[in-house]
Amino acid sequence: MGVMMQAFYWDCPREENREFAWWNYLRENIPGLVRVGFTRVWLPPAHKAANVDGPSMGYDPYDYYDLGEYDQRGSVKTWFGSKKELLDLINCAHDNRLQVIADMVLTHNSGAEEQEVNPLTGDLRWTRFKPLSGKFNRNWDCFHPSLYESWLGATFGDMPMLCHQNPYVYSESLKVARWLIEDLGFDGFRYDFVKGYGGRMINAIQQNRYLQNGVEVNPFGVGECWDSERTINDWLDEVNTFTDNPLCAFDFPLRWRLLDLCDSYGFTLRNLAEHGVLMWDRPEQSVTFVENHDVVRDTPIVNDKMLAYAFILTHEGYPCVFWKDYYNGGLAKEDTPNGIAALVRSHEKYAGGSTQVLWVDDDIYIMARNGLAGQSGLVFVLNNKRSEWNGAEVTVPWPNTRLHPVAWWSKTDLSTPEETHSREDGRVKLLAAPRGYTIYVLQV
Repeated sequence: MGVMMQAFYWDCPREENREFAWWNYLRENIPGLVRVGFTRVWLPPAHKAANVDGPSMGYDPYDYYDLGEYDQRGSVKTWFGSKKELLDLINCAHDNRLQVIADMVLTHNSGAEEQEVNPLTGDLRWTRFKPLSGKFNRNWDCFHPSLYESWLGATFGDMPMLCHQNPYVYSESLKVARWLIEDLGFDGFRYDFVKGYGGRMINAIQQNRYLQNGVEVNPFGVGECWDSERTINDWLDEVNTFTDNPLCAFDFPLRWRLLDLCDSYGFTLRNLAEHGVLMWDRPEQSVTFVENHDVVRDTPIVNDKMLAYAFILTHEGYPCVFWKDYYNGGLAKEDTPNGIAALVRSHEKYAGGSTQVLWVDDDIYIMARNGLAGQSGLVFVLNNKRSEWNGAEVTVPWPNTRLHPVAWWSKTDLSTPEETHSREDGRVKLLAAPRGYTIYVLQV
């Protein structure tokens, strides 16, 4: 299925001294990402934001059609660059066979020019939008509370929330999506805060038929439903009803387990094999992740983050790597077997087929991917003991086969695990270093 890179983090243009030049910086890094094995990049919201307190990350949408062309909201460029620079980035990605995912923020807006009285409540609110692009103008009737839908009063901070039951808002949202796919070349969408509006809107966007250069395309889609697995399952059932282009969701329940794995003393590895996460219960719709721009500011993983990355990059689901971990956190280690880069290469070359948990107890977890369609399979060994190498004798799916380590890491010992060989009955003892992991593959 590939590996996605979330190609931003909060305030990244300022943090890396690349204000108004982030698109150019990403373009420079595209060839390197492709060499490692990444297949998609997820970009921050590309539209002109309200920028009320200075340049923002785009989660306060103002003009959906201003990608850095119009002098409004404090600048011509967005915080990430100009429209031309964005198009150059997308074209460079496509030239390198890398797909590009747009961040769709359809819940709320900010930066209105005028206040209006909502006649349903008598409240004076900032709801009159007249962007310089001249497209998708909005007034009070486009937001909750609205004549088109009953509403219980939920809000997104002080920003008005769009009412997608309004036919105008509904059709304009579809136009924005079509423009992003057909005119700009995006390959899919990450949907922000999907609990803020009905699944019917997203279903319609995903169901649309799009043409890029005369070729019909089906956009990739993943939703941010930051909640329990039950709520995420309900949302997936809603948006994927009667669709031939089903969406995925970020696997927040798995992320909380990975947080405990890395940061909670006494965590038992038995929890990793339990259901209750999308990765086990509906892996074809699970986008797994370790950090993103929100959770890293809310509940960051502090210790042994490589254990979490090893887990998502060996198991089923669609893994997403966080830019700040890969580059700024020094976890890429592209020329070694000890970093995220080696895990991405292993994922793309070997991690195919179904999953078998071969052994699990408090301190050892061993899993095999059986291989599929050119991916020969792998065995993942995770050791929770803090001071000694540890493992177990298991039965692997490949009898009389050499098993060679291709990626490994430990908190205290980066020495190379020994190659081993399964017996005629498939039995073999597999090991990992203290508080570390080993990935074994078939050596032919």
